[in-house]
Amino acid sequence: MLNHIVLMGRLTRDPELRRTQSGVAVASFSLAVDRDFQSRDGGEKQTDFIDIVAWRNTAEFVSKYFTKGRMAVVSGRLQIRDWTDREGGKRRSAEVVADNVYFGDSKRDGAAPSQGGSSYERQSYGNYDAPAISADFSEAEDDGELPF
Repeated sequence: MLNHIVLMGRLTRDPELRRTQSGVAVASFSLAVDRDFQSRDGGEKQTDFIDIVAWRNTAEFVSKYFTKGRMAVVSGRLQIRDWTDREGGKRRSAEVVADNVYFGDSKRDGAAPSQGGSSYERQSYGNYDAPAISADFSEAEDDGELPF
């Protein structure tokens, strides 16, 4: 069985960070995700608003670095929950439980990328500076023989 989802969209609100009774961090937010197609009449693309839940280090990372309007890439799994509302009615909701959250855009206001943070944060969550690519390429010599 496979349950894996990847979404890219903008946060519709600032993440809300809470803690369980045992102190585990949990952040909730929602993404506005445009559909890839337009309606037949040529109107605007439709947008889906998807609830996201992140736990532990991912929750703390999201609440620290993401704000409303920021582009995010979320990978995780789809979860369907059944629950009872205050009037006793049976309800069902879908949400994505985030395994990883990445930046989907560059830093705003032209600010330089952050050099801070631990290497764990930078490797695990995509908060890193891309290595410089050298333009020193040299042509390989062709002797006409293939090595295989």
